[in-house]
Amino acid sequence: MGTGSSTPLYNHKTGEAIMANFLFVLRSNDNEKATRCFQFAKIAHSKDHIVNIFLIDSGVDWAIKGKDGSTKTITGDCVNDYLPYLIEKEIPTGVCTPCAKNRDLDEANFNSNMVLDGGPHLIDMAAEAKIFNF
Repeated sequence: MGTGSSTPLYNHKTGEAIMANFLFVLRSNDNEKATRCFQFAKIAHSKDHIVNIFLIDSGVDWAIKGKDGSTKTITGDCVNDYLPYLIEKEIPTGVCTPCAKNRDLDEANFNSNMVLDGGPHLIDMAAEAKIFNF
C-alpha cells in the first residue's frame, strides 16, 4: 500500500491530467457510513475529480438542513467535518424522490446542493462513473 500520495494520470497525447468521475451512493442514515461517504467525496473533489452524490433509502435523511452530524465515529471524525465542504462547493447531490416522499421529506428543507432526483438519472450517472456504495 502507498502512503496516500499519488501521481496523477496524464493523457499521453495532450499532457493534460485525467480526471476520474466518481459517484458516491449513500443508502443509510448510519453516522459512520455517512461520514465515510462524505469524507471520500470531499477527498475526490479536492483532488479535482468529478463528484456526484446520490442519497437513497434512509440515506435521504442526510439531505435535511440542520441534521445533527456531530456524532464522532471511532476514528474521531464526523459528518460535520465533510458535509459543509460539499454544500459550499455545491457538489451535486440527488435525493431519491420516492425515498424522500415516503418519509415526508420536503425539498424546501434540503441542503442547497441537494435536489429530488430519480432512478433514471442515477443509472445514467452510474454508467459513466466509478461507484462507491455506503
